[in-house]
Amino acid sequence: MDLQNIFHEIEKVDPEVYDRLDSRRAAMKEFTRISGKIALAAIPFALGGMFKKAYSQTTSGTSVADVLKYALTLEYLESAYYIKGIATPGLIPTAGLGAITTIRDHEKEHVNFLQTVLSGLGGAPASPEFDFTAGGTFPTVFSDYNYFLAVAQTFEDTGVRAYKGQAANLSGNATVLTAALSIHSVEARHASHIRSMRRAIGQLGATAALKPWITLNQSGIATTAVNPSYAGEELIVQAGIDIAALDNIGANSASEAFDEPLSMDQVLPIAKLFIKP
Repeated sequence: MDLQNIFHEIEKVDPEVYDRLDSRRAAMKEFTRISGKIALAAIPFALGGMFKKAYSQTTSGTSVADVLKYALTLEYLESAYYIKGIATPGLIPTAGLGAITTIRDHEKEHVNFLQTVLSGLGGAPASPEFDFTAGGTFPTVFSDYNYFLAVAQTFEDTGVRAYKGQAANLSGNATVLTAALSIHSVEARHASHIRSMRRAIGQLGATAALKPWITLNQSGIATTAVNPSYAGEELIVQAGIDIAALDNIGANSASEAFDEPLSMDQVLPIAKLFIKP
């Protein structure tokens, strides 16, 4: 087992994790001491145990482990999607392969990180099996690059809102909140880039007006099937203030200036469309 690589993967998502474990040197020393006394198969659990203090608190009546398992389900979904897309011959043109490969690697890193943390909090759930056609709603998702990008955009936009929706549940745990928001920011960059890729191609509703961010509740995708992922984004009132009315900003700009969260209850039905029973 490559301990250096494990710690490197954790640092990618939570660079300050060692601040809660004295130091990187101390963490490595402690883990080496522990792993020398246990079977190889138990090492992942020992590693997870080292981070239990930093990641196991509960807030707002929802356990941190439950939030992380929820996040892992979404990361499994995205990671598996890009893995399959890249493995599908002829789907992704050369011009888009570099970006999609980078996004795939990010999603795999998120999965590895969440699995590692959850190994010390009772264990990480296995990945479900996915149906990326959503029961036939997107039958050409792996034969039509335009549909592949459209579904990818929906996944990324949903992920951004999903992570934000858990901020309140993690507000009492700065460690986990920081890690979650770190992933949130990467998902936002993915969404922005995929939107730009779609606009350059100009298919399935991706007109020249499609921006790297969400305007009102418009997906920029020519199907109503993705509407639940964008519901509520048209909000223009923040903390009781009508943003649109300030200096005649207008509804479009006001909605673009703030991402609206999605609750777990809103996200899970969206994800379940792509999960096999």
